[in-house]
Amino acid sequence: MTYTFEAIGVVRSCYTEKFGIPRQSGLAPAARATIELYPPYSDPDAFTGLEQSSHLWVEFIFHKFQPAPFRPRVRPPRLGGNRTLGVFATRSPNRPNRLGLSVVKLDRIETANGAVRLHISAHDLLEGTPVLDIKPYIPYADAVPQATNTLAPEPPAKLAVYFSPQAEQDCRAHSERLGQNLTELISQLLAQDPRPQYQSPDPARRYAMALLDVDVAWHYRLVEDGAPEVMVINVGQRAPDV
Repeated sequence: MTYTFEAIGVVRSCYTEKFGIPRQSGLAPAARATIELYPPYSDPDAFTGLEQSSHLWVEFIFHKFQPAPFRPRVRPPRLGGNRTLGVFATRSPNRPNRLGLSVVKLDRIETANGAVRLHISAHDLLEGTPVLDIKPYIPYADAVPQATNTLAPEPPAKLAVYFSPQAEQDCRAHSERLGQNLTELISQLLAQDPRPQYQSPDPARRYAMALLDVDVAWHYRLVEDGAPEVMVINVGQRAPDV
């Protein structure tokens, strides 16, 4: 059977490209976004009582993932890219239907001119993500303390993140301009090491990602025990599109 779904809103996110987005929601608490609702779903009456929930379930579409023929096995990046698992054992966007599900923190509900905008944080949603549905997170039903997953038993180990003096200065300036703590956000994202696990931390290689309207550049360096750490070397405002 074929079903058609209509987007009820869109995400306006700090993440403007896929690289660097946390692999799960909740891993970068400083990440902020808004969900803008489309009429008729933007009716404030539809959100009466939602302010009593601290977190939400957001159902969405992986809109930037190009459709591909169904593959029963995929290569999760966190497993090094050289090990395959069944697609239904992973959260890969390469699925029969490009549907995603994330828990996000609800910071506040904004109502203006008869329309609603949800301010959220601790999310993993790309700019422009179409939202299909929103549901309240109910701790006694949705949290399962005894649940296990031996494929992902622990959150990823975190790397130390440092800023060059110039990057630190620029980061403070852009944080003030944008009203967003970029130092905190960048640190949370890079501590999780967005590189695919099969890549070695070559000190000569520079990496970059886009956040809001800034570009962030960094490289890796090895400490005495051979473990990598992150050095942010540039936080610069992106030139506007012409």
